[in-house]
Amino acid sequence: MFEYRVNSNPLLATWRRVAAIVVKEIRQLARDRMTFGMIVMIPLVQLLLFGYAINTDVRHIPAGLVDLSQSSYSRELIAITEASQTVDFVRVYASAQEAEQAIIRGDVKAVLYLPADLGQRLSVHPAFNRDSGHSNSQTLQPVGQWLVDGGDTVIAASIRSLRQLPLDTLAGRALKDNVPTFEVVQFFNPEQRSVVNIVPGLLAIILTMTMIMFTSAAIVREREQGNMEFLIATPVKPMELMIGKIVPYVLVGLIQVGIILGIGHLLFSVPVRGGLLTLLVAALLFIFASLTLGLVISTIAKTQLQAMQMTVFILMPSILLSGFMFPYEAMPQPAQIISEALPATHFMRMVRGIVLRDALLWNLQRDALWLAAFTLGGLAFAALRFKKRLD
Repeated sequence: MFEYRVNSNPLLATWRRVAAIVVKEIRQLARDRMTFGMIVMIPLVQLLLFGYAINTDVRHIPAGLVDLSQSSYSRELIAITEASQTVDFVRVYASAQEAEQAIIRGDVKAVLYLPADLGQRLSVHPAFNRDSGHSNSQTLQPVGQWLVDGGDTVIAASIRSLRQLPLDTLAGRALKDNVPTFEVVQFFNPEQRSVVNIVPGLLAIILTMTMIMFTSAAIVREREQGNMEFLIATPVKPMELMIGKIVPYVLVGLIQVGIILGIGHLLFSVPVRGGLLTLLVAALLFIFASLTLGLVISTIAKTQLQAMQMTVFILMPSILLSGFMFPYEAMPQPAQIISEALPATHFMRMVRGIVLRDALLWNLQRDALWLAAFTLGGLAFAALRFKKRLD
């Protein structure tokens, strides 16, 4: 009679059934080593990585230098500017025109231009010559110029903070705001609109998400749906299968490129300064690289859930380490090395260079060659891992 009462208790019976399912799921999760590893590795790795890598305080911006003065004043101003650690002068140019071309190519983010008459401009500056006879109301020439890639508003803001710092240090006191110091000339985005930088970067992130997601479950889905037998029975070779899996999605990627840049231009007035053919080639290189990365994931994952988890594991670094949200120059060296392994980082530089600076493909050849090599290597790796047999 006692046993009958226990078994007839609906709450206890429900608890036992739920407990049995919980035990079963825990055991299954423990046997699925990849999923269990993702549970631990995704929060651990990304917390450590982003905790060290995310930094809005930009330092060591690669900058160029045009020093036409070659005087003790110019050498002291250069030393003071570098001591701030905001910029590192990595290139020296002979003229402002040569420096502008370097900014277009993306070799440097800013250039400090010191004119030949720097000493004369300082001699009439009220901070350095009290007997110059000039008042603050009189028009004085800027001491020099900063030529800046205004596409990245964070970097441009950091450069603007250097307008007065070197002269403050050289004069030994803080100068008044109405005293001319260094003029800042912002190329490509004089209005300092953040959307000009965000829309091209958003193109790289959206393509990363969709392209990898489309193909990351391609091989896994064939296995789970029982279609692998049909593939085994066909004369299709592994490399042919890999290429056939990614080609249909290329058109999807190009449609997304047109939608994002078209709406960005119509609604947000984001200019597209580069040639459409150059942009098409860059987009195709990145689309193929992202689809190939998805195929590599598909050959490693055993279930579609694992493929989705690995996609997220790639997507988060692509958003935070590619230069989309935080300047690449602000990251520590280890984070920059990791970001260089991501296709999104290379396309981010390419699409911003083409859309904002009218850069040619030749100017971006290093990133273009990297994406092409990544695609070929990824296809070969995916084909080697794929086995035309049932596991």
